[in-house]
Amino acid sequence: MNIPGLTVAKTAEGEVKPRLIVCHGSEDGLAKTAIDGNALLIGVSTIVGGGDGEVFDVVRSGLAQVFYSETIAIGDPITANADGRAKKAMSGDFIIGYAEVVGDADELGTIWIAPSKQA
Repeated sequence: MNIPGLTVAKTAEGEVKPRLIVCHGSEDGLAKTAIDGNALLIGVSTIVGGGDGEVFDVVRSGLAQVFYSETIAIGDPITANADGRAKKAMSGDFIIGYAEVVGDADELGTIWIAPSKQA
């Protein structure tokens, strides 16, 4: 079951595909696909992404479905890979939250959104 928490509308800076991790864009109200764990991760795009300049929804809290980029275990801290997919975080990475389900590359998994930075 997936019951998303707070969902907000953002305007896409570049194309944002569905079920990917996003970060702030270059101006207020913009969001873009996250490409690593070097910037604050703010949420996950929903089942409907958005083209450049289009409005799309971002899940900001609770549980969210996201595509995995590698093998993930329950409880793994999650950051973004170069395509915005979930990967295990390393020390110093910003994280979007923690894995709620086990999964492999290209599978749709679920994360608990709890943004922070790994020590």
